[in-house]
Amino acid sequence: MSSRYEESILRSLRRIARAVDLHSRRLARKYELTGPQLVCLRHIQREAITTPSALARAIHLSQGTVTGILDRLEARGLVSRERSRHDKRRVLLQLTASGEELVASAPSPLHEQLSTRLAVLPEGEQATIDWILHRVVTLMEAEDVDAAPMLSSGPVSAGPEAVAEFLDSPPDPDSNPKP
Repeated sequence: MSSRYEESILRSLRRIARAVDLHSRRLARKYELTGPQLVCLRHIQREAITTPSALARAIHLSQGTVTGILDRLEARGLVSRERSRHDKRRVLLQLTASGEELVASAPSPLHEQLSTRLAVLPEGEQATIDWILHRVVTLMEAEDVDAAPMLSSGPVSAGPEAVAEFLDSPPDPDSNPKP
């Protein structure tokens, strides 16, 4: 037995997915970054110095995914990795000057209009939206799906070449539902 709201909910989810994809493409085109890469850079900036495992936990991505992202960011000269002087087993992450400049000029990884409009809502309403979205995740049994706290689709740990390829690929026609 299906809900009378099933198709409407599906259309809304598809519209959200499409908006996420379009925002991700704009971010990739202008800054040659994926949303997850920007979230990593922003978190490292906030912490000043962190470890890959602390970063992975903080942004809710697997250690392997974060390692791939860090490889790309380090290759672009945006992040540096150094062994701790006190414990050689620990790797410490810091932004480079280029990384600091990029983070300062980059927009929020959250869709700008959504971010702006959320900010003016009363805190209780923001909490309700958060609760409902968490509930949808639970209903979809998607709690264990890697998901950094940003809206983004496309290649998570992509380098500049993969970002360019992502931008050149045609959007999925199924992700642009008609009203």
